[in-house]
Amino acid sequence: MRTLTKEQIEQHISDHLGSPLSITEDEYGIFNTTVPLKQLYQLILFLFKDEVLGFQFLTDICAVHYPDNKGNEFAVVYHLQSMQNKTRLRIKIFVPLEKPEVPTLTGIYASANWMERETYDFFGIQFLGHPNLKRILNMDEMSAFPMRKEYPLEDPTREDKADFQFGR
Repeated sequence: MRTLTKEQIEQHISDHLGSPLSITEDEYGIFNTTVPLKQLYQLILFLFKDEVLGFQFLTDICAVHYPDNKGNEFAVVYHLQSMQNKTRLRIKIFVPLEKPEVPTLTGIYASANWMERETYDFFGIQFLGHPNLKRILNMDEMSAFPMRKEYPLEDPTREDKADFQFGR
């Protein structure tokens, strides 16, 4: 059972950072918030260092491509956990396709290194200040980012798979 409520987290952040934060709770008990890109680093650094909240565990970083959301085509999602409070927090930011740049969190969480590399590898999100931002799972020569929606599902050059074989 967690020890923090969303109201306590909102109030604590507002008291210390001066900016209001709107948090919702999903059906799994995870708190969710969306913040502007310019507030991301300051917020996460505060959540990590604050002894009351104690979000010292970065569970995951991932991205989502929304091609129809003009100007905010990519959502970068951070999953944080406070072990001491048994509380999970999901933070989402949006960045444009033309400039998919986000500050790195490797200076706060060492585990962000591989997570940011994976997100770069599959979505092309640039993590500014990352010590070694290069592909981690795909080939270095690959020019596309396979988790983007414009990436083709099938290789059009393959001759061993015809659409009629799959009922298409």
